[in-house]
Amino acid sequence: MKSQKSFLVRKGGKMLMLIFIGFLGLISITIFYLILISPGQPATLRDKKGNFISGSISEKIFIRIGEVNQGMFILSKNIENPVLLYIHGGPGFPNYFLIEKYKPGLEDFFTVCYWEQRGGGLSYTPEVTIESMTLDQLTCDAIEVSNYLRKRFGKEKIYILAHSGGTAIALPAVSRAPELYHAYIAMAQMTNQLESEKIAYDFILNHYTELANHRAIRKLKKFHNLDTESDIFTFYHSVIRDKTMHDLGVGTMRVIKSVFKDIFVPVWACRAYTFIEKINIWKSKLLFLPKTIIGEETLKTDFSIRYTEIDVPVYFISGKYDLTVNIDLSRKFYKHMKAPLKKFYTFENSAHSPLFEEIELFRNIIQKDVLGSSEDRDNLIKSEVAMY
Repeated sequence: MKSQKSFLVRKGGKMLMLIFIGFLGLISITIFYLILISPGQPATLRDKKGNFISGSISEKIFIRIGEVNQGMFILSKNIENPVLLYIHGGPGFPNYFLIEKYKPGLEDFFTVCYWEQRGGGLSYTPEVTIESMTLDQLTCDAIEVSNYLRKRFGKEKIYILAHSGGTAIALPAVSRAPELYHAYIAMAQMTNQLESEKIAYDFILNHYTELANHRAIRKLKKFHNLDTESDIFTFYHSVIRDKTMHDLGVGTMRVIKSVFKDIFVPVWACRAYTFIEKINIWKSKLLFLPKTIIGEETLKTDFSIRYTEIDVPVYFISGKYDLTVNIDLSRKFYKHMKAPLKKFYTFENSAHSPLFEEIELFRNIIQKDVLGSSEDRDNLIKSEVAMY
């Protein structure tokens, strides 16, 4: 009997050992595969025949901005084209992986700089202190990056395109230094994000109430109907906020239903980052950024009150279904803003990211309205609101 028990124990031990070895093997294979698909460089730009485009540029570089190393991708099919600084959202969470996946082709029109803000993505480094993560510092960084691009490419002015949380950095930059910019293009312009979160919460709660989804209702009710700023901050950083927004098609994109499948996995599949840089993206997102005040600052600032007049042409672009940054609040902000030229575009089939959801329409706006002839711009001035 004892020998039989001893045999079973040894057999069970061997099974556990085999399972453990298999698990380690699976992890090793996964890491090896991720390293293999992570060369860490953006793809070379080529024509339709696959030939290298003379005069093009496709690079990843690191420069000293705000006394710390910060990274960026620069892409252009012709470096003589106008320069565009793209400021991603978050603030702090880069979305170059979506640029690589959906290929909106801004490099057809511009020399595009996809700068990754301090503390996030390529710019996640021990040099960046928690104390330096403020909207003011990020705005100073954006102006410094703008001057770097002007000097490097010999341009008196550049264009600036900001997305979501990036507008909290770009708008102050344009307000402080309008002489640096041809125009300000805002995709999902932030206004009063505290109010935006309340509107989104009510929409989500009402939707699940209609469906009698008591499990979701119980989870949402934990935030006490967003009665206090503390409730709003907690909801803003919660898993259920992202999950429900994407379930309802009012999140990052209409087609994105799974944060894991459509955001987490594509980050790991993006070839422009090295394996370590991909780890840093998530270290920043999950461990560093939550310790900073940047999210709280962004939520508390009412940009519609602080920035009522901008001295460059302004183009607001919003998705009809965007509740991540409420489209109605953005439109209200637009109506009261003063600018030499201003236009508001509603993308009828988009949520939070028209650049990736309705690419051709976005490109048409860039080509005809932003970069169009003086005649096109004169016609644009005559029309109050451009609807797409």
